[in-house]
This record gives sequence, structure tokens and C-alpha cells, in this order.
Amino acid sequence: MDLSIIIVSWNVRDKLRENLKALYKSKVDFDFEVFVVDNNSEDRTVGMLQKEFPQVNLIENYANFGFGRANNQVLKNIDTDFVLLLNPDMLVKDDTLANMIGWMRVNRRAALAGCRLLDRQGNDIRQVRRFPRLADQLMIVLKLPHLFPGLMNEYIRKDFDYSKPAPVDSVRGGFMMLNMPLLRNLRQFRDSTLPYFDERYFLWFEEVDLCRQIKQGGGEVWYAPAAECLDLLGQSFKQLKRSRSQDYLKDSMLKYFEKWHKPWEYRVLKLAWPIGKLIAVIGDKLKIKPRAKT
Repeated sequence: MDLSIIIVSWNVRDKLRENLKALYKSKVDFDFEVFVVDNNSEDRTVGMLQKEFPQVNLIENYANFGFGRANNQVLKNIDTDFVLLLNPDMLVKDDTLANMIGWMRVNRRAALAGCRLLDRQGNDIRQVRRFPRLADQLMIVLKLPHLFPGLMNEYIRKDFDYSKPAPVDSVRGGFMMLNMPLLRNLRQFRDSTLPYFDERYFLWFEEVDLCRQIKQGGGEVWYAPAAECLDLLGQSFKQLKRSRSQDYLKDSMLKYFEKWHKPWEYRVLKLAWPIGKLIAVIGDKLKIKPRAKT
């Protein structure tokens, strides 16, 4: 198999339907297969898939396992050259798959790559990020970018040129293509078994962690505008209450720092979170609207 596409779905039946329709309209000269891992949706997603897309390889989970663990369920059982990890709220163009596979085949140094992501108005979604550092994550926890957006310019790479391919620290997890033979031969994975994704993360930071594992193992992560995809931006996340999403963010951020950073940095960040939550409560009461997305 040339390409395996993995989609993790949770209560986004209609968006998933549009996603799959777009995928199966792709103009390609290679074989691809689609896996949908459904994390116990309650919106009749499974019935829709069985009726409208019987060609999809469906995995039904009895609970919401999160993004990383759900992807690992497929990654550990497939033998393919390339894997595309695709969010259900993404819409590929008819040439997206062909252009991305073509780019990956030429650029053999890229173990993982993301394509150009566009919003409904055709604007670039600024997805490239530097690896998290204590200073920028503290600012996020304390909500400072909502008042002073410029503080995040370095972290979000505001000066990044989205018209040119480039090696980067990390790309958005909504569209990530993996070169599996290259990935399996990296130092980080050569003598280990799956999972590729660290399953300690339930939501957020799992794709950053994977990018960091790849770079630590000697591989490269790339941004590649050779292909384009429409990103409808976090439809599953929008179902979460603000308090729950903040709990997931806190949990994943602290796990990331405990794994990759010095112990004192982890402790500082942990101490900052109660203050950040208090600031969030005050901001909600005062109806202060965020001015920046991080």
C-alpha cells in the first residue's frame, strides 16, 4: 500500500462525511486506504460510516481514547510507505494527496511534513511553532498574549514565510504525513516498539512530542506548501467546555515539561497554573475577549 490515511473522530459526523467525500474525489495514480478510529461518538457517526462509506476501515472504541492512542491503534498494525494523519475537520483538494506524496518522495529527508493549511477565506493558517519553552508557556498560562499578542511572535514564528518549504520544529497535527520507512529507521524508534505517539497525552502536545522525538532521533520535520488543504479549525475541540479544555491543556503541558525540560521549569509551570486559572475566571466575569490565539 502506498498511503494509509488515519482519521480520529469524536462527535463530528457531518464534518467527517465531508472530509471523506473530498478524500475519495482525489485524483491519484497510487493506492490509498482510509482508517477511521471513532472514539465512542454519540452522534451516530458509526452508522453513517457503515451506510455511506463501507470501504472505510472502521475501528470502534468503547471510550474516548484521545488522539495519540487512537492513532497508535492503526500505526502498529499497518505496512505502508506513507501515512497521513488527518483531522476530520479537514477538506483536501483533488490534488492534495498527489502533490504531498510527490513532495515526500523527492524530499527523502523529511520523516514528517505538514502541508499548507488555508482557512475558508483562503488565508494561510499560521501553524508552524517553535518547540515550547518555559517563557512562552508561562505567558500562555497567565493569559498575557490576550492583552499583548506581540509577546508570542517568536513562539508562533510570525515572520515565517508560508510560501516556501522549510525544516521546522513542529507543524499542526491536523495534517501530518509520515515517511514510515524513514521513521522506523530513526535512532529514536529503531530499537523500540510502538507506540510512536506518547499515550500519556490525551489532548494537546502529542503532535509536538512526536516532532520532538523525530528530531531527537536525527530526523527532520518539514513544512511543505506543495500541497494545500482547507482547515475548519478544531470542530471537536469546540464541543468541550472551557474549563475542561483548560484542564486538558494543563495536564498535557505539564507532562510535556516533565518529559523534556529541567525539573525546576516543570515546578515553576505547575505553580503558575492556579494563578492562570484565576486570571481566566476574572477575565470571563469581566467579559474580556482574547486578542490572540496560541
